[in-house]
Amino acid sequence: MKSIQSEAIIVAYENKDLQTLLCLTKPHARVQNKSQNYHSVLMLSCNKIQHLMKIESLQADCIMLNLEDGVSKQDKPFALVLCAFFLSKIQKSNKKIVVRVNALDEGGDEEIKYLNAFMPDAIRVPKIKNKKEVQNILDILHVDIELHLSIETAESWNNLATLALSKRVTTFYLGVLDLFADMQLPQSLIEKDNPTMLYILSHFLVTSKAMGIKPVSFVYQDFKNVDAFEQWISLEKKMGYDAKGCISPSQVKCVNQKFLDDTKDLEKAKKIIELFERNEKEGVTGFTHANFGFIDEPIYKGALALLRKNK
Repeated sequence: MKSIQSEAIIVAYENKDLQTLLCLTKPHARVQNKSQNYHSVLMLSCNKIQHLMKIESLQADCIMLNLEDGVSKQDKPFALVLCAFFLSKIQKSNKKIVVRVNALDEGGDEEIKYLNAFMPDAIRVPKIKNKKEVQNILDILHVDIELHLSIETAESWNNLATLALSKRVTTFYLGVLDLFADMQLPQSLIEKDNPTMLYILSHFLVTSKAMGIKPVSFVYQDFKNVDAFEQWISLEKKMGYDAKGCISPSQVKCVNQKFLDDTKDLEKAKKIIELFERNEKEGVTGFTHANFGFIDEPIYKGALALLRKNK
């Protein structure tokens, strides 16, 4: 960002000159990133211009432009326009660019209408409760923008299996701190060996996957505790997760190392596909291999799914 316009928007931001920010921010056509194969979801507050300027250099493969928590009420108008400005400058990206708006009854609906012209890859809506709210969002959201939902209220948890109203709804995020608070559960239960926490993670994952929705696991707030964070990632990968929210570059690095290290699994899948298709031509669809054990059609389909997921 070294253009005259970019310098001007920095000056306007520093002077809190909203009218100038609005004049400098013009919609441009964006190439939508439709990929669902992302793992590290890094939260960036849209009132931090120095953070937004680093978007393309960050290691995260999904950037969450945040207008909600962490942005003060007085900064929200500036954050919204800054978000739009940076979207207009990122016309194509290998990173998934998602905007987390405010709750619908806190201005989120108007933010969605404004951002439609700037075409983020997805809009994430917090504090969702039921399918009526989801339909209301779909009615105002541009048809080419994905809808992501935060599952962080007791009502949304109770209605989880009903919220995927459209193929445009692609992703759920587990907001475990808000969810526990709304359910009046102590946050001390958020431990790796706690049965309630394990149930929450399992139910969220399986319900989401059954509907074809990508589940993103919760943000771990103690970003300095790398060892504990890595233990959570190991558990979640073992359960079947492939994406997690992050709040620091160090967390992004951990997530990428854990979830992108699938080389051996991919090579095994390719070999299983090759073996099955070779035997199928001879009329054999169930056989035992010395290295991979018993291989049949379900095993073959699982290998195909893994390859498709990692394209």
